[in-house]
Amino acid sequence: MMRSRLLLSLIAFAALPGPAAAQPDAAAVFTGTVTDAETGAPLPAAHVFLAATMIGTTTDAEGRFRLTGIPRGAHRLYVSMLGFEAARIDTLVTEDRVFTFEVRLAPAVFEMDAITVEAKADEKWRKRLEKFTRLFIGESPNAAGTTILNPEALDFETRWWGKLSARASEPLLIENRALGYRIRYFLKEFLATGGTIRYDGEPLFEPLEPESPEEEARWEANRKRTYLGSFRHFMRAALADSLDEAGFLAYRIPTRENPERSRVKLPLRVTSILKDGPSPEERTLRFYGFIEVIYLYEEEDEAFLRWKGVYYRRAPENQRSWLRLTDGPTSVDHDGEIVDPYGLTVYGYFAFERVADELPKEYRPK
Repeated sequence: MMRSRLLLSLIAFAALPGPAAAQPDAAAVFTGTVTDAETGAPLPAAHVFLAATMIGTTTDAEGRFRLTGIPRGAHRLYVSMLGFEAARIDTLVTEDRVFTFEVRLAPAVFEMDAITVEAKADEKWRKRLEKFTRLFIGESPNAAGTTILNPEALDFETRWWGKLSARASEPLLIENRALGYRIRYFLKEFLATGGTIRYDGEPLFEPLEPESPEEEARWEANRKRTYLGSFRHFMRAALADSLDEAGFLAYRIPTRENPERSRVKLPLRVTSILKDGPSPEERTLRFYGFIEVIYLYEEEDEAFLRWKGVYYRRAPENQRSWLRLTDGPTSVDHDGEIVDPYGLTVYGYFAFERVADELPKEYRPK
């Protein structure tokens, strides 16, 4: 949740995203221009936003943009316009000042001969849409209230061995009536093959207007339930050295094999895996093998057991997840966000929670 990158297997692999740590006053500003990389002409109406937040805008007639209220920490500035290759700029904000960007977008080159466009009323296309929705939006309780408003933007490619890939001709508009957000999702890649799912994209959140005080209260309750026990909740608690108070148990599993089968579990001291980072705003996450995380205040959902393929009946247990460093130590900002989006892989319950369970980075439970 996590940046919107996900690598999953059927034993539940996901990517990133924890009591909320104190955060400095948000005072940084991003400003700049967006131009055509070939002609230098300004590009008006380009989308400019911070990925996985509610901070976004479009460029004016001169290609200029300005984003305010940016908190310190790791951010991805995303710039997109139809007909051009999107730009992603990863930035670590360590002070409250104005950051200036000159973004040049290259015209997109489309290999039309490699694309097979299907009729949107075709039965095969509808079945592929159903599968894509299940894998991308998810199968959690929140997914039942989440809808893709413009599915006609999607095209699919399949292979006989079960591969499904998807591409979108425009940002996907997703309405989440369970959490009260409309998401503009800029899908870069989606691939499902065998037991592995991988998708990459950047979401921009916009809060919906509740139709009644009861709906507003329901959204707040659902947001809090979704946040508590999440990876972001865990990381914020770890940084504050307050795992016990937040309801987490954590163990170190010194193996590279399947952590669910390991008989060796060592109690984890957060200070042993979080070290000083390259800047005062960062910590370095360093460990070998896996970290097992158990959340004590919420059990597995029945839908999770079905998703995981637990066909025999058993009582739901506490939610369990595992963390593994992808390629050595990685940096974490003060808010629990992994600076390198691919620096960490998470297994277990968080793979079950997909786009329908994503919250903007600004969210804090009341």
